[in-house]
Amino acid sequence: MTSPPFFHTPIKVCGLTREEDVDACAQAGVNAIGFVFYEKSPRFISPERAHGLANRLPAFITPVLLFVNASEAGIRQACDAVPSAWLQFHGDESPAFCDKMAKLTGRRYIRALRMPLETREDWDKNTPQIPYELVEYSQQYQTAHAILLDAFVPGYGGGGKTFNWSLIPQNVNAHLVLSGGLTPANVGDAIHTLKTRGRSFSVDVSSGVEASKGIKDAQLIHQFVQAVRQAEHTSR
Repeated sequence: MTSPPFFHTPIKVCGLTREEDVDACAQAGVNAIGFVFYEKSPRFISPERAHGLANRLPAFITPVLLFVNASEAGIRQACDAVPSAWLQFHGDESPAFCDKMAKLTGRRYIRALRMPLETREDWDKNTPQIPYELVEYSQQYQTAHAILLDAFVPGYGGGGKTFNWSLIPQNVNAHLVLSGGLTPANVGDAIHTLKTRGRSFSVDVSSGVEASKGIKDAQLIHQFVQAVRQAEHTSR
């Protein structure tokens, strides 16, 4: 897969909890926003809260609902609250479960993969609990609209950590969403790295644009978007 001469990198900001943060994303030109339905997360919100926040969105900004090993009933309830949203599975959901829920709710879905923080050699030697190769993983979840790459840390979520971007192979037949520890300061380097590998992709940020957990910083959101757009042009 090769990138076109210029590719407009889609940007998602995840873990929104407040009206002013939704408004800041819309004003900055973000393409998608994420709502977290994992009760152990400091960014967790209820379906009712997500409904109210999603209703503030202007046209052409996509809401995404993030789940971690949620029940079918919980997923259906969230989908009923935010009818236009995509799904994002960030736990131990099987390909069959993801496919089933996508069909039952009529939604596209994103599947998260937690990448090792070390080199590939260290990954193979020291972290056997991560059994996935990205190419194989994308084949297993071939009905996913995208594979989101986050950093592997204990629990679920990337914990604001980056992984070694050189671990991303070039022969993955899937659209990739780069996540894990991205900030206005490093997202340009991430874009340059993946562009030189001939890939088109999206980026996802959460803690990198926060004043505190679950509280976004409007200035950081704008800086992140500006850094992405500047890196696009310098990578052409």
